[in-house]
Amino acid sequence: MQNKIALVGKWLGEHQQFIRRTQWAIIIFYALLIVIPVFLPLPDESATLFHHLTVFAEFAFWGIWWPFVILSIILFGRLWCGVLCPEGSLSEIANKYGRGKSIPRWMRWGGWPFVAFGLTTLYGQMTSVYQYPKPVLLILGGSTMAAMVVGFLYGKSSRVWCKYLCPVTGVFALLARLAPWRYQPMQTTWDQNQLKQLNRVGCPTLLPLPKMTGAANCLMCGKCAKSMSAIQLKPRSASEEIVDQGDKKNSIFDSLLILFGLCGLAIAAFQWTNSFWFEHFRDVIDSWFLVHNIAWVFNTNVPWWIFTHYPERGDVFSWIYGAEVVSYILIVGFGIGLISTILMSLAVKLTGKLTLTRFNHLSLSLIPLGGCSVFVGLLSNTTSILQKYANMGFLWINELKGLLLFAATLWSLYLAYQIIKRYTSSLPRLVMSLSILLLIAGVIDYAWILELHVWSFKSDSIPWNTLWVW
Repeated sequence: MQNKIALVGKWLGEHQQFIRRTQWAIIIFYALLIVIPVFLPLPDESATLFHHLTVFAEFAFWGIWWPFVILSIILFGRLWCGVLCPEGSLSEIANKYGRGKSIPRWMRWGGWPFVAFGLTTLYGQMTSVYQYPKPVLLILGGSTMAAMVVGFLYGKSSRVWCKYLCPVTGVFALLARLAPWRYQPMQTTWDQNQLKQLNRVGCPTLLPLPKMTGAANCLMCGKCAKSMSAIQLKPRSASEEIVDQGDKKNSIFDSLLILFGLCGLAIAAFQWTNSFWFEHFRDVIDSWFLVHNIAWVFNTNVPWWIFTHYPERGDVFSWIYGAEVVSYILIVGFGIGLISTILMSLAVKLTGKLTLTRFNHLSLSLIPLGGCSVFVGLLSNTTSILQKYANMGFLWINELKGLLLFAATLWSLYLAYQIIKRYTSSLPRLVMSLSILLLIAGVIDYAWILELHVWSFKSDSIPWNTLWVW
C-alpha cells in the first residue's frame, strides 16, 4: 500500500507537463464562468441549472467548487492548491516571467491569512457573492489579478501569494494538518548529487525540502518526488501534525483563525439570513433611527459593489440594512470567538500551566469542527441551488449536516484528549479540561442547532421573549 501511494507521488512529479495542460483547461473554464455571466441577464423563475449559464456558474462555484475543495483538503491535503487551483497556477506562471524581487518583510507577517479570510467573508455577505455574478467577478477575479501581480513582482520559482496572502491559505493550511498522507523526506544519508537535485526543485512555498515536516504548507504538487529515494508520498496518522507536532508548529494567528474565523465569523455569516436574533436586532436599530427622524439611512441608493443592489430582483440593501448585516456578523462572530477563547484558556490552565504554546496547541483540536462548520455552511448553497433550479428535494439534509457536525465534534474531542494527555497525567485535571472543550464544542454546535432546527422553521407566532432561550 505504501509503495502504491509513493508511486502516485512520483507520478505527479514526472507528469508536470500534463498537470500544466490540465491547469490551463481549468483556467479557461474558470475565466469563462466568472466573466461571461456578468454580461447576461439575471436568471428568472423559469431558469434551470443547465439552460442558463449564470445559474450553472453559481452552482459550479458555490455548489460544487468551494464546498468540495474544503473536503478535498481534508482528504488529500493541498492537492487542489498545487495541481488544480487556477489562481495559484496563474500566480506561478506570472512568477516564471516576473521580476523576482525579494519578498518584503510586511508580506511575511503571519496574520494576513486571518485578516484576508475575515475581510473576504464579510465583503462576500455585503455584496451577496453567492447569488450574483458581479461580486463573483470582483472578489474572485480581483483576487486572481492580485495573485498574478504578486507572483510577477516577488519571489523566484515560488508562489508567494499562495504562501502568505491568499484569503484561504490559512484555512487550507489548518485543514491539511488532518490529511492522511504527506510528502516525507526519506531517512537516508543523501549524497551530494541528490541534495543538489532537491535544491534545484524550487518548492513553490519555499519549504526546506530535506527537513520538511507536515502537510500544512505543502501544495502537494509532486515536484520534489521525482526521485523516490529522496522524498516520498507516505501515509500517516491524521492526528500526527496536530497532536505530535502541534506543540512546536503553532501560532497565535492559527488560533485566531480557528476560534474567531472558522468557529465564529464563518458561522455568523452562514446563519444571519435565518436568524431570529438578527431580525430582533434590526427592529431595535431601525426603531431608534425612526424615532429620531433619521431617514437617510433607509435609502437604497447604495452601489452594488458596496452593498447588494439588484432592484430587478427585489433584492436591495439600504445603508442601514447593510451596516446591520456587517455588525451582526462581527458581534456574533466575536462573541463566539471570545467565549471560546476564555474557555480554552481555562482548559489550558487546568492542565497545570497557562502558556501561549499550550493554548495554541489545544486550539488546534478544534480544526475538525471548524472545518466541518464551513463545509456544512457551503453545502447549504449546494442544496438551495438544486432545490431552486433543479426541483430537487432534500428533506434529510439537516439531519445529514447534524450527523457531520456530531462526527466532527467527536473528532475534535479525541484530538483534545490526546493533546491534554501530553500536559497532565492527573485524571481529574484531564476530565475537567476535556469537559471545558466539550462546552466549547457545545457553543459552536448550539449555533448550528439554532440554524438547522430552530430558525429554519420560522413562525411569526413565536413570541420574542422565547427566542432568547433558543
